[in-house]
Amino acid sequence: MRLLEAFEVFEKLKASVFSTNDAAALLSMSRASASQLLLRLAASGHLAKLKRGLWGLKAKLEPFLIPSYLTSPFPSYISLQSALYHHGMISQIPTVLYAISLGRTRQYQTSVVDVSIHHVDVNFFHDYVTDNQSGIKIATPEKALLDFFYLSDTQTNLFSSLPEIELPPNFQKTRALRLIKTIPSLKKRTLVLKRFKEKFNKLVIRQR
Repeated sequence: MRLLEAFEVFEKLKASVFSTNDAAALLSMSRASASQLLLRLAASGHLAKLKRGLWGLKAKLEPFLIPSYLTSPFPSYISLQSALYHHGMISQIPTVLYAISLGRTRQYQTSVVDVSIHHVDVNFFHDYVTDNQSGIKIATPEKALLDFFYLSDTQTNLFSSLPEIELPPNFQKTRALRLIKTIPSLKKRTLVLKRFKEKFNKLVIRQR
């Protein structure tokens, strides 16, 4: 089958992401043959390889949804530097898309965006908003900041230093303090509270 013919089949799909097994079934070919064809389509720029056995239509892919495909069946939401920038709390555009998940910490490189997934305890996996139209899940301003502090003592240096930050008018200190109380580990909770208070006392909430 020609590449263009195969791509036209994928373009008719409602979903923008599909597996190698899906492609093999759609094109009535073996999984090995489908995998080779998909690699050629990715090389030509029509598809993006997200991870082993998972592909996306490059023109239809919403970058902020990619983490949810990568972490499935575990849930995830956009947070950390990506959410901080989205909420206007930092000015520097992150070169990596950051997300929180119940799955394990892992980094992915795709032709659309590099993704950095970070694990948190199930009891601290909350306080994100889901867009009804796109399905994108993104942390609230308070949770995005606390997620950063939560991961600041991990082995990676990604969260050792917080960029210059400005709090949005809708930032709620009391909400942030309530969220900190949901951290199961006393050690982690104490650390996050300490770093939050140190940072908050230095910040001025941006006026409307």
